[in-house]
This record gives sequence, C-alpha cells and structure tokens, in this order.
Amino acid sequence: MTSVPFLLLIEDDDAIRTALELSLSRQGHRVATAATGEDGLNLLREQRPDLVVLDVMLPGIDGFEVCRRIRRTDQLPIILLTARSDDIDVVVGLESGADDYVVKPVQGRVLDARIRAVLRRGERESTDSATFGNVVIDRSAMTVTKNGEDLQLTPTELRLLLELSRRPGQALSRQQLLRLVWEHDYLGDSRLVDACVQRLRAKVEDVPSSPTLIRTVRGVGYRLDSPQ
Repeated sequence: MTSVPFLLLIEDDDAIRTALELSLSRQGHRVATAATGEDGLNLLREQRPDLVVLDVMLPGIDGFEVCRRIRRTDQLPIILLTARSDDIDVVVGLESGADDYVVKPVQGRVLDARIRAVLRRGERESTDSATFGNVVIDRSAMTVTKNGEDLQLTPTELRLLLELSRRPGQALSRQQLLRLVWEHDYLGDSRLVDACVQRLRAKVEDVPSSPTLIRTVRGVGYRLDSPQ
C-alpha cells in the first residue's frame, strides 16, 4: 500500500459521490471515482487502488456483480455501501466477497475509519510462523501456503486467520473477532465473521463442508485447531 491510500469509489448518485470524494480527500486519501459498475471495472484495470468503496445499487452491472468480478482476479479490499443494515443486500454482498459494509447515509469520518481499519489488516507483524495441518502461516511475509502452494487471501481473510492462529485451540466469539479483525462490534455485524469464515474455509480446508481446521464452536464462535 502507498503512503497515501488510493481509493476507487463507485457510486452512481452524483451528490453522494461528490460529497464522499471531498470528505475522503480531506481525510488524506487519493480518490478516483466512477458512476457505473462498468466504468469502475475499467478504472480498476487501468489503475491500482488500495481499496474499493462500492455502492450496491448501480445502473447496469450492480455492486454484487462488480464485487464478484473483482474477486475472480483480485483480493484487494472492498467496502460496500448499502441502504439498510438488516437488508439481504448485506448478506449477498458479503458472500460475494466484500470485506465490510457501511450503511447509508454515509458519514465521511465513519467511512474513513472503516477504510483505515481494513487497510491495516494487510500490515506486517511478528516474524514467527505456524503450521496447521497442510497449511503454513508465515507472519513475517504475510503469506499462507497449502501443500506448498500460495493461497490468495483478501486482507480480511488473512487477518482473521492470523487472529485465530494466535490462539490455537481457543474458541473466539464472533464479537471478539469483530473487535480484533474489523475493529468494531456493532450488533448484527456477526454476519461479517460468518461470511469471512465461509470464504476462508473454501481456501484452506480440504473439504470446506466438513472443516477440520477452522471449527465452529456452537453458541460461541470459531477456533483454529492446534498446530501439528
């Protein structure tokens, strides 16, 4: 990530797009904007943003499809802008690969805080590594391999795996994981954890439907089985 975060904002409402661009620029970000999903995907190919802020309701290609297309080739962070926190939009968006969401009307400072929290998830940390079955987590290189092959994880997926790996065999509640990974614990946001675990299992587990590494602890949350 560059010293000045470079964001791609995809929002069709002119007033919202202009207001957010101004607010985020004042917060120290460099911002490129697009009014449609098609234009946003074209900009993404031409430039290399650190993060995408993506409205759900877009003309033409909607935000869900934009998110899916990005995830086919790229693991950069994506934050959704959605109309209602209790709407199915949130669930579909998270299952499409979004890292976080913000409910409209959007306050610039709230969005800025979420952006910075997401970007911190990719920062390097300690120099040790850990092995969980055929999965090796290298905290120095911030990489994860399975059977010797690099896994392509989003920053959020990586941070979630790192937090679980620090406490092998220990159950962490969804609220704990929200504080550790997403840096917030608003009521209802447990969907963020469940969706991210589902995506992570699809990458690290041999049989995602019968996980042996990332275990569900009923009534609590999740744990990562102890290193072998």
